[in-house]
Amino acid sequence: MFGRERIEAKTPEQVLLMRAAGLLVGRTLELMRASVRPGMTTGDLDALAETHIRDGGGTPSFLGYHGFTGTLCTSVNDEIVHGIPGPRVLHEGDLLSIDCGAVVEGWHGDAAISLIVGGREAGRPEDLELIDDTEASMWAGITALSVGRSLHAVGEAVEDSLTAAGKRRGRQYGIVEDYVGHGIGTSMHMDPQVPNYRVSGKGPTVVDATTVAIEPMVTLGDEANHVLEDDWTIITDDGSRAAHWENTVAATSRGLWVLTEVDGGEARLGELGAAYAPIA
Repeated sequence: MFGRERIEAKTPEQVLLMRAAGLLVGRTLELMRASVRPGMTTGDLDALAETHIRDGGGTPSFLGYHGFTGTLCTSVNDEIVHGIPGPRVLHEGDLLSIDCGAVVEGWHGDAAISLIVGGREAGRPEDLELIDDTEASMWAGITALSVGRSLHAVGEAVEDSLTAAGKRRGRQYGIVEDYVGHGIGTSMHMDPQVPNYRVSGKGPTVVDATTVAIEPMVTLGDEANHVLEDDWTIITDDGSRAAHWENTVAATSRGLWVLTEVDGGEARLGELGAAYAPIA
């Protein structure tokens, strides 16, 4: 399924254009994190995000995509991904995942965060652990992305991180397999697919200036899920809560540049002992 896909290399100039889009996405998510509070609606957040993206010289990637009506995907509690912004009121303690995409000069950035409405002090312990462990698994996948290595190393690292975290917590996380990461560039979704779990076969080899979106989606219960009648929102079958983290990443022979992190990923990559390699 995954092994025949090709990886499209980018030029340094193209990666710089993607950084502009990624930085706009990263700053929009910073705004969302600072703005979210109990009593807001998901539509309120969406309006803020659209204004911020357009004022920053970009256009929303998601708005109008196959008929999608939001700038953001706002997924609450048992919603895994693709929640449609609207009149839903956010309450203290809700687990909210925010997925954001923007286009600048024809190039895309795509990223997601998960948080607790009302701040971490309002969160259930198991939700905080889910958020933190899903984020950590994303970074494990990012640091496994390396030129000359199989792309499947990303999914192996994500799965290993979540398996180890689950053992520490005394639970087994559900790794959603129906939705995966992806290549990104002049389109939001491109080959190759980037699974968040082990798959058979060697898989495509990461080439210099590969750009992909790495995005684990993880549940507190079983990973089984279904689509709501809106044809977009994905929820867990068992009602368990879910978290979603994503970053757009460029891998070169020099190292990694996390295009949707405001600092380019410098701080977190440094903590993890991975090479931070922005393009000047």
